[in-house]
Amino acid sequence: MADPAETGPQPVSEPNRAAAPAATIADPGALGLAAFAMTTFVLSTFNAKLINAQVIVVVLPLALFYGGLVQVLAGMWEFRRGNTFAATAFASFGAFWLSFYWYLSAVLPRLGPHAYQATGLFLLSWTIFTAYMTVAALRVSGAVLGVFVTLTLTFLFLTIGAFAQSTAWGRVGGWAGLVTAVVAWYASFAIVTNSSWKRTVLPTWPLS
Repeated sequence: MADPAETGPQPVSEPNRAAAPAATIADPGALGLAAFAMTTFVLSTFNAKLINAQVIVVVLPLALFYGGLVQVLAGMWEFRRGNTFAATAFASFGAFWLSFYWYLSAVLPRLGPHAYQATGLFLLSWTIFTAYMTVAALRVSGAVLGVFVTLTLTFLFLTIGAFAQSTAWGRVGGWAGLVTAVVAWYASFAIVTNSSWKRTVLPTWPLS
């Protein structure tokens, strides 16, 4: 039989020691929706012609940092949580705001008289993406579905306005965007409030 002195110290059994709690990630949905709502609200205020268009550059820092960077981060956290829908939505719309920042500040000024076609194509692509994400939202919640339905209409109206070079359609898209922002803010408000109160204070109407 082996001598204990030759085999070294033996491990001490701790049968009563509690297991370390598993690391958890807070729901990033409230953050992602808030970032989306605020940036959409500011841009839509200009699209609806409620504020002088000469100061539209105020949307650029929001598009870069809050609507863009923060939403991409929210999307990555949703991937970590295993939420494919939210991860795809937040990462994609975060990239939308980042690309919008670059398009408005660096690309659009160089496009010349056919810029409206480029803008229309850009918006049409996002209309298609948002429309098929709306189908997936049918299994999420009424609040999230409301965001995607209104956002699809917003992109559609703005796309028509861009291709037709119609100020009227652009304004309709602006007003639809304001509605989208309000719905997204409500969804964010509901998530963060329910999480803080540990019960349902504001309904989100789950559909799955």
